[in-house]
This record gives sequence, structure tokens and C-alpha cells, in this order.
Amino acid sequence: MGYRRVVVKLGTSVLTSGSKKLDKAHMVELARQMASLMKAGVEVVLCTSGAIAAGREHLNYPILPDTMANKQLLAAVGQSQLILAWSQLFGLYGLHVGQLLLTRADLQDRERYLNARDSLNALLANNIIPIINENDAVATNEIKVGDNDNLSARAALLCDADLLILLTDQTGLFDADPRTNPNAQLIKQVSNIDDSLRLLAGGSVSGLGTGGMATKLEAADIARRAGVEVVIASGHHPDVIDKIANREAVGTLFSAIDSPLESRKQWILAGPASQGKLQVDSGAAKAVIENGRSLLSKGMVNIEGDFERGTTVLIVNQQGKVLAKGITRYCAADLRKIVGMHSDQIEHILGYDYGDAVIHRNDMVVLENKEN
Repeated sequence: MGYRRVVVKLGTSVLTSGSKKLDKAHMVELARQMASLMKAGVEVVLCTSGAIAAGREHLNYPILPDTMANKQLLAAVGQSQLILAWSQLFGLYGLHVGQLLLTRADLQDRERYLNARDSLNALLANNIIPIINENDAVATNEIKVGDNDNLSARAALLCDADLLILLTDQTGLFDADPRTNPNAQLIKQVSNIDDSLRLLAGGSVSGLGTGGMATKLEAADIARRAGVEVVIASGHHPDVIDKIANREAVGTLFSAIDSPLESRKQWILAGPASQGKLQVDSGAAKAVIENGRSLLSKGMVNIEGDFERGTTVLIVNQQGKVLAKGITRYCAADLRKIVGMHSDQIEHILGYDYGDAVIHRNDMVVLENKEN
């Protein structure tokens, strides 16, 4: 089979089969396939949507105002129903499950990130299927990861998976909208995620972005940079999980980057939300992207945002394109004082320094590279 550890992400549309309630008949078929992988020696992590849908169903579809508190209410009720359903379904195959509810805060703090990783590994070591969902009952917009596609990619990094399967109501990524273009072709393999592909995935409200393809592309980009292969496929394709795990051509395969990031850089990529932007000139951009250099104050031209030392920020070029993500050694106020200055002037200007580099290469993940 070739894969050691697989993360399976199931969207709400897959779990409900397009209806208003959980499709237990289809869920048991998906559980059967995952159980088959487990019995073949492949460890499985399940990232599941559907808590709010399960809550609505359990409460007999109440009419509630569309507020954050009511969404959290539905999630709080539905989360227990969802995990109960999965527990019963996997129990048919003699498997136990363990639940992990996460928010961005669990991924942003390095210690909590490592604790979550240890919990995942402990469950897997004891032949228990971890079931991951965002903790919607307490999460606000400020602390949400945002969607389960990106959460599943981060879960793949957390547990050091080698395959991420994103199951949806779409067959995969197409070169045009198949609903309006009869000549649209399925893109069977992607080796490079560039701007044209991102535009294709989220180009219009009526296009592929409607079904969340843009977030799936974001998730695929995060995972493949950490050495994880990604497949986007239809959750209703017969034996879809088994076929993908056996490397059959189903959906769209995103190849992993050959030189995956080490653990700390995986955390930088997957965890902390960016709090600001450092705009750099062409020389600094080249040094960061092509030469693997640290970012120096001399190469900066503008600072956006208000952030503290140790914060994760984006490095962008003068056209606003994101080049890298990293942890800054200086706060925004200090950076505005030293922008464009030589490194040997930092101590004179600030009265102290935290080193020559604004962002050291060891604290940086390049997002725009020569393959793009």
C-alpha cells in the first residue's frame, strides 16, 4: 500500500449526502473503508465536519436567529451526537475512537501544539482512531482555524502523516467549471500550486470556489510543503478511500514537495496566524527566495500591522505578493525605526539589538519559490 499514516477529511456534504441530516448508511461505508486501512496496518486520523448539521437534526431543525451563540449551541449539541455516531459505526469493526477538539490557539502556542501532537500519537499507538474537529462550541472568529480543510492539513502535520484525503461533493479539481462547461477536464495530478491554479479554484462565486475548492487548495499547499501527498476526490466514489490508499487514479493528486520542512518550520506554517506584513525590495526578495538568506532590515521598505516581537508575520514583495512567513525578532514599532537601515545601525537607533536578522532563515518558511 505504501502509506503509513493517513488523514481523511470528510465535508458536511459528504456526511449528509446533500440532505439535512447525517447519512448513516454512507457513514458506515466510509467507516468500513477506514477500518479496512487500519486492519491493513495503515494508521488513520479522521477530520470530520457535520457537528452543526447533527445538532440541527437532533433538535428537530429549530428556527434560530443566525448568531454566533446559536451556531455554538448547535455545535455543542451536535458534537456529542457526531462523535456518538462515529463511535458506534467504528465499533461495528471492533475499533475505538478518541475525540480531539481544536482551535487556532491550540496550534498557535508551541507547547499546546506539541501536546496536541503527543495526544494524536498516543491514540494511534494504541490502535484508536483520533477524530478531530474544530471546537465550534467555544471558538470565535478570532481563534478559529476557519475551515476543516485547513484543520485537516494541520492535523496531517501534527501527526506526521504521509497522505491527506480531502473528500467532498466534487470529483476533483477541473480546468473549468464542469457545471457550465461540458468540455471541462479533471486535473488528475498537480505538481505545482501557482496563482493560475488558485484563480481557477476560487475565481468566481458561481465557479469551483462555491464548493470550497479554494480552501482545499490552501490545505493541499500546506500539507505538500511538509511532504504530505494530497488527494481531492468525491466522497461518494465507490471504495474511494481504499482506492486512493492503494494509489489508484481517483480525483486530483497533489504531489508532495521532495524536501519537506523540518518540525519547527511545519509549526510556523501550520500554527500561528500572521499578525502583520513586512514589505521588501527586489534584492531582499531574491535573497530570501533564491538564496535562502535571512531577512535584514536593509531590505525592508514598509511595515504593516501592529505586532510584538516573536510574532508570525508575512514577507511580501512591493506588488503585495506573499513570499514567506516567519517569526520576527523585532516589534512593529522598532521595525518602523530601522526599516531600510543597515544591520550595524540597529543598536545605535534602538539602543539594543536582537541580532542582525529581522527574521532568521531558521524561523522562516518560504512560500514563493523557484518552482513557482
